[in-house]
Amino acid sequence: MRIPAAQVGLEVHPVDAHGAEDVVVVPSGAHEGAVLTGTADGTIWRVAHDGSRTERVAHTGGRPLGLELDADGRLLVCDAHRGLLRVDLRDGAIEPVLREVDGTAMVFCNNAAIAEDGTVWFSDSSTRYGIERWKDDFVQDTRTGRLLRLDPDGTVAVVLTGLAFANGVALAPDGSCVVVAETAARTLVRWWITGERAGTRDLLAADLPGYPDNIARGSDGLVWVSIASPRDPVVERLQRGPLWVRRAATSIPQPLQPKPKRTVRVQAYELGRVPGQPGRLVHDLDVDAPGYHMVTGVREHEGRVWLGSLEEPAVAVLQVPGT
Repeated sequence: MRIPAAQVGLEVHPVDAHGAEDVVVVPSGAHEGAVLTGTADGTIWRVAHDGSRTERVAHTGGRPLGLELDADGRLLVCDAHRGLLRVDLRDGAIEPVLREVDGTAMVFCNNAAIAEDGTVWFSDSSTRYGIERWKDDFVQDTRTGRLLRLDPDGTVAVVLTGLAFANGVALAPDGSCVVVAETAARTLVRWWITGERAGTRDLLAADLPGYPDNIARGSDGLVWVSIASPRDPVVERLQRGPLWVRRAATSIPQPLQPKPKRTVRVQAYELGRVPGQPGRLVHDLDVDAPGYHMVTGVREHEGRVWLGSLEEPAVAVLQVPGT
């Protein structure tokens, strides 16, 4: 059952550019509670906690997607065109961090999570198609997505390959596991970092009701998951078809291609401590909000859930029921 927008106090805060894809909340300091987002024109924006003020803070020169804050307050950006970047939020200075893996430039750096020791876990959605052709990778189901790790000494490791459009990344509070969303497979893959199952994978959640995009661990310790679009049986039949059919489907004119269905939906899962057992679904917020859609970014902070969208020139925020 869909929840009326008024019931969760949904508010939409515009920014002056298209596609505010991800969101991260500033936890302290002069801008405490403000939200950072990146748009298709390369701009990083800061939106006041109440939406009363929006300001440009940097420009990456690419297409910023996933955002995370370092321990020192700098912004780590997964830029689809330029790879991993760091942004000094005081003056907007851009520092390149990682562009190539094994001598080959990434084409779709997407989302990241940062461990307490500074290790960066991040996703590369596809080795074939960049963000401008994300539908090609999704429908063709190339399964060339990867989960990677950047150690504090600069060493890069490819942790998982063969992922069906690797997307959002989140870490357990104790560092025991990392979770990566497989958008095209509608799963959340859990990779164990410590313990007896270290170096193995299982599923935190499977058969999601739609296609997960960015994910993030909230202040409540849960893994929050954005559901960008409901499950589409037509697309999934195409994914199982012959390669020539999948390629043909993405070569027809854009207006005739399958389109994401309009929805505002997020879920939250317990990470779980027992390997092989899925995480418990704690929240499933399917909001009736006709003025906003395609939620691709999610960040819970002290009972409020901030949303980003690949398609909207705005961020949004709602209240978790019962908080």
